[in-house]
Amino acid sequence: MLISTIIMGALAVVLTYFAYRKGVHPQGFKIGWDLLIQILPMLFFVFVVTGMTQVLIPKEAISKWIGAESGLRGLLIGSVIGGLTPGGPYNAFPIAAGLLKMGGSVGTVVAFLTGWLLIAVSRLPLEIGLMGWKFSLIRIACTFFFPPIAGYIANVFFAKANVV
Repeated sequence: MLISTIIMGALAVVLTYFAYRKGVHPQGFKIGWDLLIQILPMLFFVFVVTGMTQVLIPKEAISKWIGAESGLRGLLIGSVIGGLTPGGPYNAFPIAAGLLKMGGSVGTVVAFLTGWLLIAVSRLPLEIGLMGWKFSLIRIACTFFFPPIAGYIANVFFAKANVV
């Protein structure tokens, strides 16, 4: 996390320098501030949900349902939870990090994130409205099996990796 923070900080400094040279840095700071104010409430609630689930759900239950011993069941649970998770990366990644810290397997968390990206039930109303229900059904049918497959691949190749 420290390296990512350093990289983002350096990128912010470099981009601010270029914006300053063009005289548009106040506008850039305003856009960034407005985005922070818009996203901050959601981030707060996501972090609260993540924290509360970590203290309310026993590690034994996590291990049983989505841990390394959960097998296909854990991959399917991760896929479904991911597909049902609303919002953008500000929601999904803290939840994924929480699942890892709680004892979820690498495969389950990969299945969760892949399900969130591909299944995305919360985006269906917009997709159906713009693309039509036939297209949406075709897309879901074509992507439905990928989250558990991605999770299985992650378990096979990276189960022993220390990712937390």
